[in-house]
Amino acid sequence: MKRVTSLKKIEDRIVSSGTGSIFITSDFTDLASSDSANRALLRLEQTGVIRRILFGVYEYPEYNEFLGEHIAPSPDKVAQTLARKFGWTIVPCGDTALNLLGLSTQVPAVWSYVSDGTYKEYTFDKTTIKFKKTTNKEISKLSYKTALVVQALKALGKENVTDSILIKLKKGLAKAEKKKMLEEAKTVTSWIYELIKKICRSDEA
Repeated sequence: MKRVTSLKKIEDRIVSSGTGSIFITSDFTDLASSDSANRALLRLEQTGVIRRILFGVYEYPEYNEFLGEHIAPSPDKVAQTLARKFGWTIVPCGDTALNLLGLSTQVPAVWSYVSDGTYKEYTFDKTTIKFKKTTNKEISKLSYKTALVVQALKALGKENVTDSILIKLKKGLAKAEKKKMLEEAKTVTSWIYELIKKICRSDEA
């Protein structure tokens, strides 16, 4: 009876999280032991409620009736779930950072992240996620949004940051985010901080 109850609780949490949600065993260890949660996820995979994306990583998939197939999982959600699984801090970098901030409409060929973990690369559904180890001061002790903007500016390069890009970044930030970013980014590369000051200038958000 206990196993059935745990299975039902886990399934209920998955369903209530909505399609496209991605899970690992530790997301359910408040409901069951690690072994029981693993067995529950395997059973839910076997019955088609969830699907396995990578070893130990599962998705509650969204089905497209028109195409007659499941929608591919979000690479960023998969990356964030892997980071949660291993206890890493990650930040999108390069083309990935530009795409997530709406500065590029091009879908990255490889979804790249700087990380305080080890170098790793994962491939699923013809998508590759790459984690690059860094001890860079531009990832540690920064909030996610600040670090993301820093990585995007680095990807563009000083000479390629136009006024329209700065305006777009400014419009995408809440006033509280600008205030926090201005404070946190004091230790980053000087030319990036000068651009952040322009983005976070104290005017109407």
